[in-house]
Amino acid sequence: MFFLGLFAGWAFQAALAAAPAPVSGGLAPASFFSALASPASLLDLDDDALRRRVEENPGSLGSLSLGTPDSAVVINSVSLPADPRWEFLPRAECWATAETVEAVRAVVAKVHEAFPGTPPIVIGDIGDPDGGRLKRHASHQAGRDVDFGFFYKTGTASGFPVGTAATLDLPRNWALVRAILTCTDVEVIFLDTGIQKLLYGYAAAIGEDKAWLDRVFRYRKGSSSAVIRYARGHRTHYHVRFYNPVAQELGRRVYPMLVQAKKIKSPVFTVRHVVRDGETLGHLARRYGTSVRAIQQANGLSSSMIRAGRSYRIPLKGVSAPPVKPLIVPSRLLPPSVPDVLAAASWPSAAAFDRQALLKLMEAAIQGAAVVRRV
Repeated sequence: MFFLGLFAGWAFQAALAAAPAPVSGGLAPASFFSALASPASLLDLDDDALRRRVEENPGSLGSLSLGTPDSAVVINSVSLPADPRWEFLPRAECWATAETVEAVRAVVAKVHEAFPGTPPIVIGDIGDPDGGRLKRHASHQAGRDVDFGFFYKTGTASGFPVGTAATLDLPRNWALVRAILTCTDVEVIFLDTGIQKLLYGYAAAIGEDKAWLDRVFRYRKGSSSAVIRYARGHRTHYHVRFYNPVAQELGRRVYPMLVQAKKIKSPVFTVRHVVRDGETLGHLARRYGTSVRAIQQANGLSSSMIRAGRSYRIPLKGVSAPPVKPLIVPSRLLPPSVPDVLAAASWPSAAAFDRQALLKLMEAAIQGAAVVRRV
């Protein structure tokens, strides 16, 4: 258990409770959500300066995301606070980095700005307090994956019903997707092809730029860089994975320092292995120096049966996180104009967006420091 994450989460909730009463109909001010964001100025520190912070006050590093979405840990996580603009799926695990929490707040707020009176959206799993595997998911380990429910014509639904042309509130659903694309650093949106077609058709009908739509929807052109992609099982919700420019890059740098200083235990990371004909769990356990039981637990297997050609996660206990290159966040794909139906809200656009603004992710509440994008 990473006590740093739990302590930071409690501190975040305590700050909310102690803060002045929220404004605007009970909504928490945006600054609340960045209370544990890592100041981007930390990225400019050399390793010696970061090591001193690790040894003296690791909480000052803010939220850190270490590893990949399907093999990661989170340090100084925060719990997505209650808010009248969203409801939680029963038994949902909603711990994340502060940057992810801010992204959730920003996109939901944008839908309400475009369509006042929007009913609450249902939010499902994000992650465990310390990251790592959730039984219901292969990913959701890095504090950057969020399951958003759909907006329905009948209002807030119970759970995650299947979306259809007859039930989906397309204006609000498109406003949500547009906000994710233009107002956050999004890595990918996993979504059923049928839902994609409905959203694409609506967006084109209200006057969104077709060339821009063809760049963001993979099913239209098959571009590997498209953000909106098909994934089985996503007819009921959006699976959104955000970039965390500071939490990821800072985490990459300080992880070995945290382990060396014994501030955290060396966690269990996994590697991917594609099974070949004739291989068994015993073969894999011997090859990677782990146990059959550990492989079963990492993949949610109830038996020793594995299939050739399928990829499995192999836990590597007590080793450092696999080395990764410094994070580079792609420039946002911004549309050239805003349809009239969405004009009630202010939207970033290619024509008006200052390229220097790409260096800012959000305003950190800590010491008023800006969180900077690394590009």
